[in-house]
Amino acid sequence: MLASLAISFSAGAASPAPDLDEGIRALQTDWATIQYAVPADKRAARFEALSKQAHELTAQFSGRAEPHIWEGIVLSSWAGAKGGLGALGLAKQAKAEYETAIAIDSKALGGSALNSLGVLYYKVPGWPVGFGDNKKAEALLKQALAVNPDGIDANYFYADYLMYRNRKAEAIPYLEKALKAPPRPGRETADEGRRAEARALLDQAR
Repeated sequence: MLASLAISFSAGAASPAPDLDEGIRALQTDWATIQYAVPADKRAARFEALSKQAHELTAQFSGRAEPHIWEGIVLSSWAGAKGGLGALGLAKQAKAEYETAIAIDSKALGGSALNSLGVLYYKVPGWPVGFGDNKKAEALLKQALAVNPDGIDANYFYADYLMYRNRKAEAIPYLEKALKAPPRPGRETADEGRRAEARALLDQAR
C-alpha cells in the first residue's frame, strides 16, 4: 500500500510570510521534480534529503500550518518511494505533521492537510499493522473537497479513494473535474503530472 503514496497540495487561502513563501516554493518545485522527473529507484534518497530541508522550514515557522503540511507531504512521498513496512514510521511522522497543521489552520493551502491525511488513512495498512482507516479517509477527503471543491488534488485523491473502494462510477465525475481544474501558477510540473495520473485513472474507471 505504502508504495503508491504520492501526495501533493492545492493552492491556498492566506498567503504565507515572504520567507516562508520562498521556502515553500522551493519545496514544491523540488517535490514535483522528484515525483515526476526522477526515476523511481532514485526517489527515496532524494525525498530523504528534501525532508531535512522541509524540517528546517518547519522549525523556523512552527506556528504556521504551511510548513507542517509540506514536511508531511515530503515524508509521505518518501514513505511511498521507500515502500513496505519499513515506510510505516515515516507515514506516522507525516500523520503527526498533518494533524499539527489541521490544529493550526485546517484550511491552509486549500485544505491540503485534510486531503493528505485522508490519503494516508486509505494508503496505510489497517490495524494491527498500521493506522489505516477507510471511514476516516473518506471523511477527511470530503472535508478537503468542501474547502477546495475545484482543486485538482482534492478531486483526484477522492476519485483515487473511490477507485480503491471499487466505486468506479462514482469516481468518474471527480476525475473529470480534476482534469478541468484551474492551473496553479508555478505548479506546472505538478499539474502536468497529476493530470496524467487522472487521465490514466479515468481510463480505468471507464
